[in-house]
Amino acid sequence: MMAENLNRLIEKTFKTYIFAILLFAVSCGSRSSAGSSSGYKSTTVSYYADKFDGKKTASGEIYRHSKMTGANKMLPFGTKVEIVNIENDKSVVITINDRGPHKPSREFDVSQGAFKKIANLNEGIIKIKYKILK
Repeated sequence: MMAENLNRLIEKTFKTYIFAILLFAVSCGSRSSAGSSSGYKSTTVSYYADKFDGKKTASGEIYRHSKMTGANKMLPFGTKVEIVNIENDKSVVITINDRGPHKPSREFDVSQGAFKKIANLNEGIIKIKYKILK
């Protein structure tokens, strides 16, 4: 009788353990697929200071405030990136033509023209989501 009760306890514990593992695996899977299905990542961005207008970028192009351009440390020059202000849902598409930013917390610096499409320059730094378009 005691052996029978012990076997039932072991079986019930094993089933509970398997259920917990499956539940954990399913919940992890749904979180990661929900985040990746949108294709967006989050960061902060700022814009180029006035002193850079008319200067050469790392790609050799001349930086102009009015162009929809930006800097990134790794993306190839010419890459198109959608930048969305998460506070107001305004968006702009920029073309990467420079290297930077030099702040570890930011993935991009954008031209003043691009920044103005999604925020007021007085804000300086804003939280965004972005998607690489190619």
